[in-house]
Parts: sequence; structure tokens; C-alpha cells
Amino acid sequence: MQQEIQALEANSTWKVVPLPHGKHPIGCKWAYRVKYNSDSTVERFKTRLVAKGYNQQAGVDFQETFSPVAKMVTLRTIIALAAMHHWPLYQMDVYNAFLQGDLSEEVYMTLPEGFGN
Repeated sequence: MQQEIQALEANSTWKVVPLPHGKHPIGCKWAYRVKYNSDSTVERFKTRLVAKGYNQQAGVDFQETFSPVAKMVTLRTIIALAAMHHWPLYQMDVYNAFLQGDLSEEVYMTLPEGFGN
């Protein structure tokens, strides 16, 4: 969890500020996952801090949503093309990735328990 907080701070994901009058913060929670090696041994434990966006109201807290996602059929097509043309394929695991999107809305989130000032 400490690594996740450090990565969020290093990427300037947020600023800790006092909550303005009339604003309501959304909560957050930790999402945990175990990553396994190909032989089923535990590689590492992963955690992500996620905002409880389900508490937001459309038209009040946000106007629209969009999340780019790679579909499995697209990945299979790329792999098939690479196999047909004998192209090399490489795999990598991105430790901490952020989409570069700017928000037009102000979003306030509570700090996770144990990480407050």
C-alpha cells in the first residue's frame, strides 16, 4: 500500500487540500490481487487505491465517462498476424501506469485510512 501511495504522489495524481465548503468527498478503498508465476507460485501481492465512483451522480459530479479498453478479439488478431508473419512478440508488466487525462471537474476524495495528515 505504501508503494501505491508513493507512486500516486510521484505522478502528481493528487494534492492534499482542505475540503471546500459545500463540497462532498467520495470515499476510496483498497483493491487487492495476488499475481502468480507460470508455475502457480506467488510472484507478488498487488494493491490499488480506487475511488468509490459509484457514489457520484451523473450530471452533478461528472458529465460523461469513457475508458479505453483493448478487446480480446483485437489482441488475438494482433497475435495471429505476428504468428503469420513471424514477427517477434514481447510481453511486459507495467508496474504503475496512468492514463494522461485532464479532468474539467473538481473531484475531492477522502484519504485512505492510515494515510491522513
